[in-house]
Amino acid sequence: MDWQYSADTVPSSFVTEAQARSLLGKPPATGAWRDGDPVGNRRFLDVGPLHFEAGGSLGAVRVAYETWGELSPNGDNAVLVLHALTGDSHLAGPAGDGHATAGWWSGIVGPGLAIDTDRWFVVAPNMIGGCQGSTGPASLAPDGSEWGIRFPYLTIRDQVAAQVAFSDLLGIHRWAAVVGGSMGGMHALEWAIEHPSRVSRLAILAAPPVTTADQIALNSVQIEAIRSDPFFQSGDYYDAAEGDGPTRGLALARRMALLNYRSPEELNLRFERGWQSEISPVGAGGRFAVESYLDFHGNKFTRRFDANSYIVLVEAMNSHDIGRGRGGVAAALARITAVSVIVGIDSDRLFPLEGQKVIARHLPGNIDDTDAVTLRSGFGHDGFLIENEAIGSQLLRVLTRPAPPRRA
Repeated sequence: MDWQYSADTVPSSFVTEAQARSLLGKPPATGAWRDGDPVGNRRFLDVGPLHFEAGGSLGAVRVAYETWGELSPNGDNAVLVLHALTGDSHLAGPAGDGHATAGWWSGIVGPGLAIDTDRWFVVAPNMIGGCQGSTGPASLAPDGSEWGIRFPYLTIRDQVAAQVAFSDLLGIHRWAAVVGGSMGGMHALEWAIEHPSRVSRLAILAAPPVTTADQIALNSVQIEAIRSDPFFQSGDYYDAAEGDGPTRGLALARRMALLNYRSPEELNLRFERGWQSEISPVGAGGRFAVESYLDFHGNKFTRRFDANSYIVLVEAMNSHDIGRGRGGVAAALARITAVSVIVGIDSDRLFPLEGQKVIARHLPGNIDDTDAVTLRSGFGHDGFLIENEAIGSQLLRVLTRPAPPRRA
């Protein structure tokens, strides 16, 4: 769970008049990418049908993705980068038609950067259940209407199964590295546990081994905020006019989430008790600057995301438990054969550092033995998107290690 967009992954700041003006006008009922919208740099692969853990299925599944660099003749330089809750396939590159903002990891992926696209062939798919080109609740069902709340319940393992099918169609049977942060780190762990022979190197950033009760509780109130919006209409809102979708509930869910993505220290330092305008927020009808900050980013979010998709993805995150059905967390991690690096952030209040320490302690190929790398950052969970130099140096440590021999 994180910002995922470069315009949002800067240090928190006061909302300017220009930013406020950018959100004038009514938001659409959904911010999902829809067929007929500008494609941008997206490519598409049909990977279905797929059957899911909870018993649901989809007869046809499409994965939207982007690539950078060139695949080597022997196919040994492919790097899979997996995005977090609200991200998409636009990992790097400028904003433009089909891409409202610049890539969310442009400081990490590119020529001469930590994931050097002159060396590596980088692939970033949009996870299924998402809303930026891959099959999700805003996609059309066989009856010609959007799936909405009829969309099957997904787990992290289901999403990885779709990524595996996608990789097969690309012809990539062993990734030189799988990299993921936050929810993308959950996917990366599942890749390395369930398909160890297909992952040479592994980088887990600010992700836990399980979604805890505390995290599920935080997720549950965000889901309820969306469902309580009278314009949610039991998930059937796609034909609503602009301004008549469940945007208030979705914006409120986003505001709740933002409080977990940033640290208390950063918010206190940036905003203190500042006012947004000259009007006092103490009884005179004005607003504290931090309130306007949350409102702005909540409202901005509704223009690029879908309410049903948010629910599906948060519920998938709740399913995360690498030890489920595998004899526990330690036994699951023992299956990993990849050379690995685990990075946690000392100010992360969403997925605290202790979770990364648990992973590191039981990971056979950990380049730091039984320790996790502790990134000291004032930016909280979003540090893995902001601290490009620190994160890049850790990625280079694992990417420059020799790949382990492939096991049968």
